[in-house]
Amino acid sequence: MAKYRVGVIGCKGIGSRHASGLVGLPNAELVAGCDISETTLVDFREQWKDHWSNIALYTDHQEMLAQESLDIVTVATSDHRHADLVVNAANAGAKGIFCEKPMATNIADANRMLEAVERNGTILSIDHTRRWQPLWRHTKEEIVGSGEIGQVKYIIGTLNGARAMLFRNGTHLIDAICYYAESEPEWVVAELEAGYEDYWEYRGDGGHEPKTEPAASGYIHFTNGVRGYYAGGSKDTPAPNFRLEIVGTEGYVLIDNEKASLEKGGTSQTITAPKWEVEGIPAGVQELVRIVAEGGQSSSSGKDGHKVVEILIGFLESQRRDNGKVTIPVPR
Repeated sequence: MAKYRVGVIGCKGIGSRHASGLVGLPNAELVAGCDISETTLVDFREQWKDHWSNIALYTDHQEMLAQESLDIVTVATSDHRHADLVVNAANAGAKGIFCEKPMATNIADANRMLEAVERNGTILSIDHTRRWQPLWRHTKEEIVGSGEIGQVKYIIGTLNGARAMLFRNGTHLIDAICYYAESEPEWVVAELEAGYEDYWEYRGDGGHEPKTEPAASGYIHFTNGVRGYYAGGSKDTPAPNFRLEIVGTEGYVLIDNEKASLEKGGTSQTITAPKWEVEGIPAGVQELVRIVAEGGQSSSSGKDGHKVVEILIGFLESQRRDNGKVTIPVPR
């Protein structure tokens, strides 16, 4: 059996989780890793030597792309460094790319990423991880999707804690709202937390220091009439730090990272998801390998990721317009 050649860009913790998704796959092998830190590269090769003994190491991703004839590339770099890596991988012939969230931190980067993968016929998956977690997937498909709560009317998403940063963790919450809304965002309004009144474009450090980007409160109007409410902080609020309330005409669902319940007819029923052997990031990587081999659609596509970026930038633009209404797509 021919094996797909895989390279990882960004070889610290998240990059290693990308690599873990390849373990045991008969049709994929990790052949290369790229990172700006040589120490990180050595540690990465040492971690995976029992599975792949000849991982080539690079500090320049363009050199890796030119030398290794990669079929699949995963990108696990800082939030604001994804665009060139994805574009270059697509242009180098990668059949599939698994990219960390957010897809990008501005519209121009998100646009050129989407253009590159579409032009090259590359499959792009964005790591909004809950789409590969059984509790979130089961609740979406078997509870909300089967009509247990009737027609969805509004969704309230809450993100608390010291890292309630709009681009770092807020991207997950916005994607979760979009996932359950099953529609296109039409317009947004937002207000950033105190102290960020003139934060009109991304000025973060890639997701490391919380003070470099704001928490936010926002409203998302979807074309199908679903209303999305984003309650993101401020960053001095306590955990639990991530939860969703999906309200329909006949009931509602409460879901967080640990549990979910169906509230209907005056009763509360625990939602129990099936067990998966692999979930989260490794499951996302495995899905991408499967799609490259067999065809199909990503559970978290480049277009899904692009939608989230438009909402994120729409929130910043709303702040610039004195918290005014911003139509999606945001003017380029």
